[in-house]
Amino acid sequence: MADGLQAVIFDWGGTLTPWHTVDLAAQWTAYAGVVHADAPDAAARAAGDLLAAEERAWAACRDVHSSATFDDVLAAAGLSRHEEAASAYREFWDPHTYLDPDVPDLFAGLRERGLRIGVLSNTIWDRAWHEQFFARDGVLHLIDGAVYTSEVPWTKPHPEAFRAAMAAVGVDDPAACVFVGDRPFDDISGARAVGMRAVLVPHSDIPAAQQVPVEVEPDAVVHRLADVLPLVDAWR
Repeated sequence: MADGLQAVIFDWGGTLTPWHTVDLAAQWTAYAGVVHADAPDAAARAAGDLLAAEERAWAACRDVHSSATFDDVLAAAGLSRHEEAASAYREFWDPHTYLDPDVPDLFAGLRERGLRIGVLSNTIWDRAWHEQFFARDGVLHLIDGAVYTSEVPWTKPHPEAFRAAMAAVGVDDPAACVFVGDRPFDDISGARAVGMRAVLVPHSDIPAAQQVPVEVEPDAVVHRLADVLPLVDAWR
């Protein structure tokens, strides 16, 4: 594969961002508390409905690899987007969205090697939200293409999600791509199935409800994102 590597594509949550264990009910308490600011009982009911709707959306992601949006979750709970509530929701998440400290130098190193950088994230969030996080952390300009599953019908490990990510960075040959992720099922099995090399970053405490047993071996395992660069050098 000499001189054949063209792109490295990354998962976002738990890979480019360090893993955080999050109280998922609290995110919706933040949202509903603004929508029903003067009605605590209604806020509590709405928060419960939102959490249940999100759990159904992630179950569909896990089981049939179908995507959902933030607005889909709201609608399933009988609500519509409330901008002040959405801001409160995002403020709740903000501490959990910062990049791993290795990322700026890693992205710069990949660019120096002439490689394209991509992102493929299973997410209900809008593209604009993700791009604001990357811009805040100073790397948005280094990303050549990104696919957020809130914008496409599929989620990882569906092969079309990975093909969409390849198209986003302008690469046709999966053998010319490396995928880096923290989840054996979503990331490693999906990437390997379409013919990409796959690198596992095994530092996430994946909730039991999101785990799927799978027999797959990554091409490599790294415990720091900085260690992706030596792998890339060996595979170029």
